[in-house]
Amino acid sequence: MKQRLDHWLWCARFFKSRSLASKVCRTRKVRLDGIPQTKASAGVTEGAVLTFPQGDKIRVIRVLALSDRRGPARDAVLLYDDLTPSAPPEKSEIKISHAKRTAGSGRPTKAERRAIDKLRPPD
Repeated sequence: MKQRLDHWLWCARFFKSRSLASKVCRTRKVRLDGIPQTKASAGVTEGAVLTFPQGDKIRVIRVLALSDRRGPARDAVLLYDDLTPSAPPEKSEIKISHAKRTAGSGRPTKAERRAIDKLRPPD
């Protein structure tokens, strides 16, 4: 049994509307078993591997089941197996340790400048 590509993407809740799923299919951004698809009416079967962009990630999905309706999210998760490789940690997740500079080297810090200003006589 086969199901339309755009309908399956919509039922599996990868896109908010079927028209968005159809648009992604028509722009050759969805690959079905490694082959770029130009039509939203391409047939999806169980076991097929889909590759498509979603937001800033590239999703790789194996179809486990087909669905006639768009159900709740907990049911939609059962339709596919996510094969997307884990992304490297983002810059915000990486801990950066700043090097401490030795006192007196380089330009003074803001705190050091204020201390210097306190020592100067008023103009």
